[in-house]
Amino acid sequence: MSAGIPTKESIEAAHKLVMPYIHRTPVMTSQFLDNLCSAKLFFKCENLQKIGAFKARGGLNAILSLSEEQLKNGITTHSSGNHAQAVAFAAAMVGAKAYIVMPENSPLVKINAVKGYGAEITFCKNTPEERERTVQEIIRETGATFIHPFNNYEVITGQATAAKELIEDVAEPLDAIIAPVGGGGLLSGTALSAHYFSPGTKVYAGEPEGAADAVLSFRSDKIEKAPYVNTIADGLLTYLGDKTFPIIKTYVTDILTVSDEEIIAAMRYLWERMKLVVEPSGAVSLAAILKNKEQFQGQKIGIIITGGNVDLGKLPF
Repeated sequence: MSAGIPTKESIEAAHKLVMPYIHRTPVMTSQFLDNLCSAKLFFKCENLQKIGAFKARGGLNAILSLSEEQLKNGITTHSSGNHAQAVAFAAAMVGAKAYIVMPENSPLVKINAVKGYGAEITFCKNTPEERERTVQEIIRETGATFIHPFNNYEVITGQATAAKELIEDVAEPLDAIIAPVGGGGLLSGTALSAHYFSPGTKVYAGEPEGAADAVLSFRSDKIEKAPYVNTIADGLLTYLGDKTFPIIKTYVTDILTVSDEEIIAAMRYLWERMKLVVEPSGAVSLAAILKNKEQFQGQKIGIIITGGNVDLGKLPF
């Protein structure tokens, strides 16, 4: 396991390691959304990734980097869904047992997928403290190796490969890339990939107003919790970690907040205009661009659509 902030070489190595197991997801464009935003948008469609989310990258990189010894008692994590699926999927790939802690109100589509990969689920109350406590209990009982959903350098390195591909697959240099932020695994990886592979590209984050901890942390220079948590973007409810925050502080230009109404409007555009199944968390990046059109006018912008694991019985429109 790496000891420090991912390097250019470690991101390249992670990309080689995970490539046989993941899709190189398409980069799509929309004339309609370009016109609406007065910018040129390039959508990196991680909703079309294995397990339906970018998290497959980080989960695979972390688990493929473990030794036989670390794998023998299985793997455990806590997650409301996409990282849970990533760990269950990657554990199945290496033939290890997966013990997943999920909040009791996790979307059914994500619970069923985790079960489908053969993982054992333990439910808990939906607070970071309860998730952590339940995982520690499993570690005591089983000796499983814990893979943190975002505050883990191997996970961050794996997530960085999405932006690396985006930069490689868009012929022209991007002015900006925007990713959603929850715990910051994807955002810190994206910021590092831009720094190494496209130094002229600025990185922004989109964050729900109803889980606005990263923007507070970014302004105050220390890890903060959100003043209140109430958002449709269930994948972004967690706060930053001590590994993700310093990277974000160093390499991210700004964090832009959006309301649930703005997230739903962006999600609807992606469904109707681009025919893409996108979950609310995955639409946050586009929502932030739509809200701040003047700031991004005339620019070439990479937008990471993070996932498409949405409960079709509970669409917000």
